[in-house]
Amino acid sequence: MTVKPADAPIRPCAVGGCLDATLERRADGTSILRSVDALRWYPERLTDWLEQWAASAPERVFAARRTDGGKGNAWETITYAQMLARARAIGQALAVRGLGPQRPIAILSENDLEHLSLAFGAMWVGVPYAPVSTAYSLISQDYGKLRHILGKLTPGLVFASSAAYGKAISAVVGSDVEVVLARGAIGGRSVTPFDELLAAAPGTQGAAAHGAVDGDTIVKFLFTSGSTRQPKGVITTNRMLCANQQMIRQSSVFLTEAPPVLVDWLPWSHTFGGSHNVGIVLANGGTLYIDDGKPTPAGIGETLRNLREVASTVHYNVPKGFEEIALAMDNDAQLRATFFRDLKAMYFAGAGLSQAVWNHLDRHAAATVGQRIRMITGLGMTETSPSCTNAVRDGVAAGHIGLPNPGCEVKLVPVEGKVEIRFRGPHVMPGYWREPELTRAAFDDEGFYRTGDAARFVDPDDASRGLLFDGRIAEDFKLATGTYVSVGPLRSKVIAAGAPYVQDVVVTGLNRDEIGLLVFPRVDNCRALAGLGADAGLADVLHAPPVRGFFQQLADALWRSGTGSANRPARMHVLVEPPSIDKGEVTDKGSINQRTVLAHRAALVEALYAGPQADPHLILPQCH
Repeated sequence: MTVKPADAPIRPCAVGGCLDATLERRADGTSILRSVDALRWYPERLTDWLEQWAASAPERVFAARRTDGGKGNAWETITYAQMLARARAIGQALAVRGLGPQRPIAILSENDLEHLSLAFGAMWVGVPYAPVSTAYSLISQDYGKLRHILGKLTPGLVFASSAAYGKAISAVVGSDVEVVLARGAIGGRSVTPFDELLAAAPGTQGAAAHGAVDGDTIVKFLFTSGSTRQPKGVITTNRMLCANQQMIRQSSVFLTEAPPVLVDWLPWSHTFGGSHNVGIVLANGGTLYIDDGKPTPAGIGETLRNLREVASTVHYNVPKGFEEIALAMDNDAQLRATFFRDLKAMYFAGAGLSQAVWNHLDRHAAATVGQRIRMITGLGMTETSPSCTNAVRDGVAAGHIGLPNPGCEVKLVPVEGKVEIRFRGPHVMPGYWREPELTRAAFDDEGFYRTGDAARFVDPDDASRGLLFDGRIAEDFKLATGTYVSVGPLRSKVIAAGAPYVQDVVVTGLNRDEIGLLVFPRVDNCRALAGLGADAGLADVLHAPPVRGFFQQLADALWRSGTGSANRPARMHVLVEPPSIDKGEVTDKGSINQRTVLAHRAALVEALYAGPQADPHLILPQCH
């Protein structure tokens, strides 16, 4: 008998920590939320967990990746005992090089076993490392962000997995900086083979350096996306990461009941993959299967292959990833069977998951195992290493971010008509690397980190139901893939490209796959282009063939000039109704309030994404 999703029970899954909180209300409108569950003991160093599991489960696989650069059929594995041995050997090799916070390690590579081994060797002896987004080396044409990051770091060693990074290294890495390659060579440049680090014999220098590592020792610098300015380096310490893992263990108790198994593609240059997910495996003695796929048309096939073969106990992904998996399950019984077999929970972050995708997964789970799988989400960021709140109760729905983790204080502050959420606790960064002014601006007078995110209570009369994410205080947003969209530069580009017929533009796309544009036209210029008199209505002007043709050409040009989903508009609507000063859509100075326009024209935004049947005036790039 087929089980209906609504009738299917949720698979048992132990949770806690974020189930209840105290609420302090202040006279100025500020509120403070704290978990009723106190934060328990956690180790001083991440490598203490590595030693623990190497002693109690030495032959358990810690990490695995497919052979042949992630594309083979077999898996190359590293056990906990092997990783500890690698950390000690590499740590010795790094210690004798005199590396440290002023001369750290820059890692340019994707997720792989050499990257992970180097990271643990660096942790072992207290040498900070910075995993840098591969896009800055492999996609960028001018290497501007990579050059900025390396300039801020002043690394003493740069690591890359292969010679594919050679062009970027030659362009931005000085000849006085040692380059380590896992494979291949760079023409005209001396490089150190990674195996040379791995072959080092543990010695006194490494042991002494390890003994000096404590909670305040910097583990890594994580550079934020830099959507509005150059990337900032978030100082990430042992204490931050260890405290945050204990917060997660108390909130997601099931992680502690059996070693978790993860199949994960999320890049280690970002906090979700590199701090959250790798940390969960390490803290709980689990196994990480490195997935070389991605939630893209070109990459999802590899992810699906891995998920058909390896049964995860918990699955972490961005909403776009869950969407692709749910769609693939429609015609893939093996994927459904393996994915749901041992799964205790799913977790999304990076953007909001649509309720439709959530329901789609519930339908597949109910049909496959007769149970729904608990979906967990929350709010966190690079600066908080990352988890701050988690929504773990029954009845969680899209948009919920839950209540604070044990040990994390949440401050809710009225700002610009919304309520900003701020965080304080041992998991919060001490600041941005070599950015004292940005560091000062990041914290309020009570030491709470200012997130720029907005939140509100699910039920204003019942704080125990938790919080809802309420967007960014600023205008920038993320797509469903987790890709950050920088509104300002894109808006300027559209206005310039649309001159003299575009007055202003509002960018859409929050939690969607693509960005869109709501265009405010310059009426007089469009009227002249249309060749219509002053008595013609604006709708007639905008639908005149010359005007319609211009905006079609604009849509095509913007699509062609875009380099990715964050700056390539996929749909456009030219607005007949001008911005309203009474509704707050435009100021008396003529500035458009993006957030207000989107709020007042929500139905139009829905129609924009529903297609021509909902919006007959929709303009789509012809080359899309």
